[in-house]
Amino acid sequence: MSWKNQSGGPWGGGPRGPWGTGPQSSGPNSPDLEDLIRRGQEKLRTAIPGGFGSGKGIVIVVVLALVAWMLSGFYRVEPDEQGVVLRFGKFVGTTNPGLNYHLPYPIETVLTPQVTRVNRIDIGLRTGEDPRRGAAARDVAEESQMLTGDENIVDVDFAVFWMVKPAASGSLEDVGAADFLFNVQNPQGTIKAVAESAMREVVGRTDIQPILTGARQNIETAVQELMQRTLDTYKAGVLVTQVQLQKVDPPSQVIDAFRDVQAARADAERLQNEAQAYANRVVPEARGDAARITQGAEGYKERAIIEARGQAARFLSVLGEYQKAPEVTRQRLYLETMERVFGGMDKVIIDPAAGGSSGVVPYLPLAPLTGSGTAAAAGQGAAK
Repeated sequence: MSWKNQSGGPWGGGPRGPWGTGPQSSGPNSPDLEDLIRRGQEKLRTAIPGGFGSGKGIVIVVVLALVAWMLSGFYRVEPDEQGVVLRFGKFVGTTNPGLNYHLPYPIETVLTPQVTRVNRIDIGLRTGEDPRRGAAARDVAEESQMLTGDENIVDVDFAVFWMVKPAASGSLEDVGAADFLFNVQNPQGTIKAVAESAMREVVGRTDIQPILTGARQNIETAVQELMQRTLDTYKAGVLVTQVQLQKVDPPSQVIDAFRDVQAARADAERLQNEAQAYANRVVPEARGDAARITQGAEGYKERAIIEARGQAARFLSVLGEYQKAPEVTRQRLYLETMERVFGGMDKVIIDPAAGGSSGVVPYLPLAPLTGSGTAAAAGQGAAK
């Protein structure tokens, strides 16, 4: 007896497998596809008298297809995108983020490039994944080594940040998204080549010492401007937002010598700054002393001139009195001179005509009776 005629196959007993179980359903049975199609056709025949072959049925089908075709023109532009509409492959306009509509395919199509995302390109180094150490950077010497203006070699690693250039006006001739899509075949490679070329040009006209020390910001700005001019010439629709130097070093074979030279230059600059600070402190002090001496001399000059003028005026006044009464004026000048000469000294009067052998004339000392004499006597008593 063939096993095919046995119920359940060679293992017997219904749809069972060799282990006593058969396929089991994991859920409700799915509806039959043919049954669904048949029911749908019956409903359409009910809705369309005469079926699809009739004129009315054909019109309804055409209208439904036309409506579906027209509705296919709706599309959505994300917030970081811009819609670029093409009519038979030709650029005709742009659309803003949100729900928009274009004529259905194949009349019009739409492309939605991301226009607000800032992209980054690293030049001179590659970042990869190391199974043992995680992310690791690998230097690419053919991109990073450049020749400076004073014929030295420098290793420059830098990054370029760019985005799709926004439209400068509403005209169809100046739309960054359309330029980015149609004017450059490989935007990423073009930007990288332009960045490397611009960096080599800027470094090639700069000496190595400013590159290693204080000219980093100037180099970044110059490279960014040169890249933007070149990409605008290509009409690439790209805006370079920033150029950032990552590492600027001499070649590894001579880096120690360059560091020694850099340290010596730093010491020289520090000493120059200290000398300049000393000069800034000493020079104002010297200028202040010179101004003070000059002002003192000017004051002495003014005082001497005024005193001389006063003496001259006094002499002229005395001369006028002398011319009026010569004898009286002469006698007065003599007495005033004697008073001025002998006024501050002790005096002994000797008169040859006086009686006695010494000729000393007794006089009454009035100095102790005055205030100055009394104070002097008191001071002498206190000292004793």
